[in-house]
Formats: sequence, C-alpha cells, structure tokens
Amino acid sequence: MNNHPNPNWPVLDYHNLKETIATVHMYTQVVGKIRLQQMPWINHSWQVTLYVSPTGLTTGSMPYEGGIFQIDLDFISHQVQISTSQGAKLDFAMGGKTVSEFYTGLISTLQQAGVDVTIYAVPNEVDPAIPFAQNHAPCGYDAAVMHNFWQALVRIHNVFTDFRAGFRGKNSPVHFFWGGFDLAVTRFSGKPAPLHQGAMPNMPKAVMQEAYSHEVSSCGFWAGSDAFPHPTFYSYCYPTPDDFGTQQVAPPEAFYSTEMGEFLLTYESVQRAANPEATLLEFMQTTYDAAATTGNWDKNLQCDLSALKNRR
Repeated sequence: MNNHPNPNWPVLDYHNLKETIATVHMYTQVVGKIRLQQMPWINHSWQVTLYVSPTGLTTGSMPYEGGIFQIDLDFISHQVQISTSQGAKLDFAMGGKTVSEFYTGLISTLQQAGVDVTIYAVPNEVDPAIPFAQNHAPCGYDAAVMHNFWQALVRIHNVFTDFRAGFRGKNSPVHFFWGGFDLAVTRFSGKPAPLHQGAMPNMPKAVMQEAYSHEVSSCGFWAGSDAFPHPTFYSYCYPTPDDFGTQQVAPPEAFYSTEMGEFLLTYESVQRAANPEATLLEFMQTTYDAAATTGNWDKNLQCDLSALKNRR
C-alpha cells in the first residue's frame, strides 16, 4: 500500500460529496425515468441505465417520433444538454435547482427540442419517494465536487471495461444505475436462479425478480451513505452460497460484510494503492472466483484477457 494518494485517481470524501451526490441522484432519477419511458424493455432492466461519457453521464440514443435524441449531464460545463437527430441542440445550467425546477425545466426543454415525453414522475429505490414536481427542498450542487466524482467514475469505468472483457458468457454493459446511484458490471453463469424475494423501496417486486432471474456475480461502485460513509466497491452473487463470504479475496483491505451480504473494498484503499487499476482488478477477479467456486460455475466462462489483448 502506498501512503500517498495516486494523483490520477481523485481523492473522494463522503462528507464532502454527500450534498452534491444527493442532488445529482435525484437529477439522474428524472433523466432515467425518461429513458425508462422511451426504451423497449431489455432483460434485467438494462434499458434504463445511464453511461459514463467523456463529459459526464449520458442516456445514449433514445427513440422518439422524430428519430433519436440524447440527454447528457455534463460535469465539465455543468449543463444539461439535449440533442436530437433533427438537429436540435439545447441546454440549461445544472446547479442551483430544486428537483421540481430541474424536472419542469428538463421537460420544457425537451418540448422545445420537439420531444414530447410523459413519465411516472416519482423516484425509485428511495424512501420517502417525493414526486419530482412536489420536491421543492433546496438542493446543494458543488461543481468542483461533482467534477471530481465524475473523474473517479471515468477511471473506474475503464477498469470495469477491462474486467468485463475477460468473460465468455453473458455479461452486462458497464452501466450506471440511477436508482441506487452506482456503477456496475455483472456476469451470468447461464443458469436460472431461485425466485428472488428481496425488495427495494418503491420498486416493483416483479422488476427485482426479473433482474435476478439468473445466477449472477456483480461488481460495482457506490458513493456511500450516512450508515457507511465511505465511497466503496462491492461484489456480491445471487444466489449466495453459504461459504461465499468465507473465501479468501484480495487485496488484504477487502472484507466481507455479513450485514450486506457482499465483499467490500473502500475507494480510498484503491486510490492510495501503488497501482489502483491492478488493485481494483484483483478485487473484482478474486471475488468473482469466490462466486464461481462456491456456485459451481462453468470454468470455461472465464477467458485469458492477456491473450485477447495480444491479438490487437
């Protein structure tokens, strides 16, 4: 472990992030509900996610009557940007808006761009779930803090992308879930899973059951909470074998949370490592190995990433 932070990976402090992340979480819920409305359903709710982009977070292309459109949350200019295949390009400032103001401003700007969208305007996976139009609470937004957090997402995204490539089986894109405000990538064994009985606040049970309809090993990154005030990497599997949490994983700072049912590694441990990319990959690989070993996954699903890179 290196005692000095790696300058290529920004320092993240939960207490510094907290207010801005809470604001952007609600902004992404509004944007995500638009994507949910416009996209055809894809297995495991993959159609609802956002993606890390060269400027922030993006919906990618979404269909509408005039062709396709896209919404970008730009954490360089700190604007919401809307573009359409009809040539419309509109934007408005992101910070200093209540959730209600952000919601009405986004819908209005979309209409100016020729995109007519009606959504179920209530957030998911939070409690209380205040309808967007009724949420007039003051929102804090620190542009420098959000830019810093997004820069961390960029570096994490690249490691997750490398990890994703080392698997022959079905796996998810590297995508950002606005419900939990986390970046994730998931591998599938190919085998059906027992019916999931878990629940999330303000989330239909059928959605959760379809998301976990097949065996998974999932890794992700989360900004933390008041109960666990540390930006953190996580890794879990479903179903969870009894001996999953007893498996040896790396690096030494990683640990198993019996309360959460997953392995955890703080962002700080990665950020301060001599080689953050290698440290994070080691965590992802060893926790996947724990899931694959205890869950009796097909060993042929894993592939040699170095051999693939040598083909370039």
